[in-house]
Amino acid sequence: MKNVLEIKKLQKQFADHNAVNGIDFVVEEGKFFSILGPSGCGKTTLLRMIAGFLEPSSGSILIRDEEMIGIAPNNRPVNLVFQNLALFPMMNVEENIAFGLRRKKLSKEIISKKVNDILEKVHLKGYGKKEVTQLSGGQRQRVAIARSLVLEPSILLLDEPLGALDLKLRETMKIELKKLQEEFGTTFIYITHDQSEALVMSDKVAVMNNGSFEQIDTPKNLYANPKTSFVAGFVGESNIFLGKHLKNDAVVLNNSLELKVTCIEEISEKCKVYIRPEAIILMPEANLEDLNRFTLDIKNILFDGSNTKLLANIHNTQEEIQVSLPQNRQFSHIKLGDTIEAAVHFNDCKTYRA
Repeated sequence: MKNVLEIKKLQKQFADHNAVNGIDFVVEEGKFFSILGPSGCGKTTLLRMIAGFLEPSSGSILIRDEEMIGIAPNNRPVNLVFQNLALFPMMNVEENIAFGLRRKKLSKEIISKKVNDILEKVHLKGYGKKEVTQLSGGQRQRVAIARSLVLEPSILLLDEPLGALDLKLRETMKIELKKLQEEFGTTFIYITHDQSEALVMSDKVAVMNNGSFEQIDTPKNLYANPKTSFVAGFVGESNIFLGKHLKNDAVVLNNSLELKVTCIEEISEKCKVYIRPEAIILMPEANLEDLNRFTLDIKNILFDGSNTKLLANIHNTQEEIQVSLPQNRQFSHIKLGDTIEAAVHFNDCKTYRA
């Protein structure tokens, strides 16, 4: 598939700080590509360079094989949706969406058809005459996206557009955005610090840290096979243990519990072991192989519906561990103070340099 965006050795320096540090990546046509990272990692700076609002210190930005460095934002085939949406309060929905089309000096008939078509696609048919102040947060979100997509950009850039929404609406809009992207076939480049947004919606995710990409991968592979300690800790939930590396891919925790592990990075002595809460097997069968086996002392039950977890100590150690409870209620009888057998597969004990 053809690449719509190609970034080569892109760098942005502010005084003595490298906000974006020599990044290389490509985005395929029609894909949903997310850039995931904590606040201050450089992701918004990167997006603003692609949009043309910031000039890079060095490097190249190619959209459909055309160099964008030096091209003004309004002349680039991209549109940007901000977190605050930037809708015009003095205009109704129809006028907001038509704003960019009028600037292109299209006829009233063409503008009217395009606006009506896109209102239907974003499920706002009949809302054209409403004031934006009359809309819900999710509806305003759709108007902002419609206003951008009606101009048929090569790339739609979205800078944390769900950040201002409440939790339940954010969950709904994640699905809506994915559906819209698939329906329009427009390439989305999405900035977020929320791993759930990135994993649910994206074809590819780039995890950004300190101005650089740590890993670019599919959501499934990013979660299952993090290449660095930062990715393992930032994407998904993990129990993190400090350990001392022994021979033959073994680690000892707290000078007591020895685990067989899978080493992702070369380790000399000190290391970090990452174990997902859902990877821990409760009351494992005796005939299962390649398992680290241990005993848990149950200290608390963290009820959260389908995401309920046990908080436990590994027996005879000070190591605290969270365990996801399966949704089949098989272990609903477990209570505070219980001591139960548990295990985790060697491959689920991913180990990195400390």
